[in-house]
Amino acid sequence: MPILSKTSILAASLEHEDVPVPEWGGDVRVAVMSGAARDRFMALQGEGKTPYSVFQARVLVCCVIDENGELLFSEDDVEALRGRSKEALDRVVDVAMRLNKLGVEAVEDEVKNSDAAPSGGTGSDSASTSESP
Repeated sequence: MPILSKTSILAASLEHEDVPVPEWGGDVRVAVMSGAARDRFMALQGEGKTPYSVFQARVLVCCVIDENGELLFSEDDVEALRGRSKEALDRVVDVAMRLNKLGVEAVEDEVKNSDAAPSGGTGSDSASTSESP
């Protein structure tokens, strides 16, 4: 594989998947979150329990993009998105969660599919600095 330049890294588009949503009359493009979108998503979560439809809407705010790769929704759209079809929300959010490795199943799949070899020294097997008499 080639070593990438700054220009090629910054020009790379985010992985995405188009999801058919017949309830809405077309497809929705769901992308892997950028670092900034992930920060926004985490900030939106706040503390305490969040209704699942709010969680779903916030996932869409941070993952649904237009044809140019720009986020389609803002925080102002959360309430409107909550009013959309449950089946449509479920379908789009399921793809977003899989692409972004969110949720228990994604983490379990990542661990199961990992071929990582055990790492070398992590510091935990270093010699003791105390001297025995």
